Amino acid sequence: MTALDRVELHGIRATGHHGVFAFEREQGQEFVVDVVLHLDTSAAAASDDLADAVDYGVVAQRVHDAVATDPVDLLERLAQRIATVCLDDGRVRAVDVAVHKPQAPVQVRFGDVVVRIHRRSEEAT
Repeated sequence: MTALDRVELHGIRATGHHGVFAFEREQGQEFVVDVVLHLDTSAAAASDDLADAVDYGVVAQRVHDAVATDPVDLLERLAQRIATVCLDDGRVRAVDVAVHKPQAPVQVRFGDVVVRIHRRSEEAT
């Protein structure tokens, strides 16, 4: 397979109510998401037309909305939801998703909790 181009969005922030504890669901907390879209950008480069590109502003809003709505227990499930949103644009062949939960309820000092996944579109498999 030929190497694909990448469009990266780092640090998408949204308040979500995800977690296994009641206080996480009630109070909510900030989540930070990074996504890397793997795709061919040659059509957009040739035409210089947004219609031929994956609009990263739209992707960022969809990722934000995926975090801000419909609480889940696990970061793994949230990461999968975000991957699905990114792969909804058929031009995206694969996606890397990192979901950061910097205020996770961990009883020791830590810098961050991150779940990272890589998913490919059905056509890319």
